[in-house]
Amino acid sequence: MSHLFIIAGELSGDTHGSGLMQALRDLNPDTQFSGLGGPKMKTVGGENITDWVETAGVVGLWEVLKMYGYFKQRFNETVSQILTTAPTAVILVDYPGFNLRVAKALREGGYTGKLIYYISPQVWAWKKGRVKVMAKVLDLMICIFPFEKPFYEASGLPTEFGGHPMVDRTAQLRRSDPREPNLIGWFPGSRKNEVRRLLPVMLEASKIIRKQHPDTHFAISAANPTLAAEMTAMAQAAGLPEAASWIETGTAYDLMQRATAGAVASGTATLEAACFGLPYALVYQVNWLTYLVGKSVVRIKHLGMVNILAKREVVKELIQHTLTPDSLAAEMLRLTRDPSARSALQSDLARVVATLGEPGAYQRAASIVNRLIIKE
Repeated sequence: MSHLFIIAGELSGDTHGSGLMQALRDLNPDTQFSGLGGPKMKTVGGENITDWVETAGVVGLWEVLKMYGYFKQRFNETVSQILTTAPTAVILVDYPGFNLRVAKALREGGYTGKLIYYISPQVWAWKKGRVKVMAKVLDLMICIFPFEKPFYEASGLPTEFGGHPMVDRTAQLRRSDPREPNLIGWFPGSRKNEVRRLLPVMLEASKIIRKQHPDTHFAISAANPTLAAEMTAMAQAAGLPEAASWIETGTAYDLMQRATAGAVASGTATLEAACFGLPYALVYQVNWLTYLVGKSVVRIKHLGMVNILAKREVVKELIQHTLTPDSLAAEMLRLTRDPSARSALQSDLARVVATLGEPGAYQRAASIVNRLIIKE
């Protein structure tokens, strides 16, 4: 019987972690899990999975520094638990700031089990030097983008391309209904600090758009009821109380298929929007310290994965100072009012999505993990 310790620290990681866990359990029903994750992982793995993603999923250097004590304590507890229980393998799901440090500490502490990374950290974008360290401590990388496999293999790290799980998830949820004319979808993110920065800009852009085209209507995607309540208060503060009626909770995938166009917070949701064929703009705004530090270490031209895969700006990126109510309104009006612009963007999105692999990503990843464990 295999005991697998799995760590994810964000909502997207919880989704990927639970999908992989279920696929592993389908292969070996007696597999035991423990670790850190979220509600989906806990549903699959049971009481030995600690749900921490709501606390752990913070974005930004300053935000992380404010929680340094919490993360240090959790880090020490996690490393100690793994060294004590000696699981067959440790599976690290994305979340590199925490997970790469755990991997290094485990090797330094004498852990001899397999260390597997699932959902590659984007070190090709910010710290390529870390790849050498990863090659020394990890046994296997399972990546979800095709260009990552040769990148990691060049460092000597065994790597497999498992395909992107989003292909499966979006295929299951795809609908054939036509999009609602002149509906703009706002997707300000799943974290409080994201929403607090992005939604006010979206609300001000809504005012500008409605002045020019009163027939435009809006919907705001809220990840959970807590964020929905905060969004309602923000709408009141912005002098747009009617925006409270625009808020939808838990309908992001549906809205991505209903809206004529939208603005999506940088992250996993931008690729989901691409899979659903939503003509959208990427929006990103963080604390200035975080932005300046990030700008100094990032080594790629584009922020959005669609643009990275396409090697050009397919999706408009409104980042930091370029994200204003006026710039956002202008892009939304371009996409909602110009059918040829929408059609061209949707064709480009479809070409990018086609590179993500065939369905069955979690099952392929589980088979890869299983083979490595059996070798052990």
